[in-house]
Amino acid sequence: MLGVVNLDKPVGPTSHDMVGLLRRLTGMRRIGHAGTLDPLASGVLPILVGSATRFSEELSGGAKRYTAVVRLGQRSATDDAEGPISPDSGPLPDDERLEAALSSFVGAFEQVPPAFSARKRDGMTAYRAARAGKPIELAPRLVRVERIDLLGTVRGEGWLDVEIDLRCGAGTYVRSIARDLGELLGCGGHLHALRRTEAAGLHVETALTPARLEELAEADRLAEAILPVEGLLPLPHLALGPDEVRRFVHGAAQTLASSVGDGRHVIYDGPELLGIGTLEAGVLRPDKVLSR
Repeated sequence: MLGVVNLDKPVGPTSHDMVGLLRRLTGMRRIGHAGTLDPLASGVLPILVGSATRFSEELSGGAKRYTAVVRLGQRSATDDAEGPISPDSGPLPDDERLEAALSSFVGAFEQVPPAFSARKRDGMTAYRAARAGKPIELAPRLVRVERIDLLGTVRGEGWLDVEIDLRCGAGTYVRSIARDLGELLGCGGHLHALRRTEAAGLHVETALTPARLEELAEADRLAEAILPVEGLLPLPHLALGPDEVRRFVHGAAQTLASSVGDGRHVIYDGPELLGIGTLEAGVLRPDKVLSR
């Protein structure tokens, strides 16, 4: 088996738990995922099967889309609903001020990751240091948000839930956006709920729940859930001739007669996926080669 499963991760399990599920259902150890979802988040989690794990970097590095609920008027030590949660006395915004604040997060900007994250500094993981009561200062990272749409609001006693549709680049922490939105508005904020609706070219409308994968496995139809990885790789395709194929699969650099532009390419032998190579000044160098 080689491919990608579009899994609809439920709230509760970790991403690693979902990898364990597919290992059990397929009987394979070589299973991974492209883009971690926190336990409190749900939605699209691309599960990589077999040699598709070689392409984790390419599949996790693309654009993503989320539906998120930001709760204003409350702060969280973890920047999400896991807490602990504390109220904030700052005034809650009206819709006009809220939309203006949301628009300020569209574009490229530097973002500080959450204190409870898997980021590292000097070999120390942020969430471990935070749990030990010794949080570390994390360097800001350049991220990009393509679009934020306000879907609706719900007001409660001392809090305001803001539902948004967010499209962003890889590495963007929605928890940090929730935290920083609350800081900008002066009322505190945290991520109350999160659902990933698009990732790696996959959409939540066609994602399969764990229960559905269990049903397919029991009916010996699990292969139906595995999508071809090559259709999801965000790179141009390049087909090689017989002699070029032999050199590529043996890891040798070679000069191509083709006038294809420079850059990284998905490499094929006819319909067969061979791997990924980088073409520069007419010279193709293998980056990732699948065993045949």
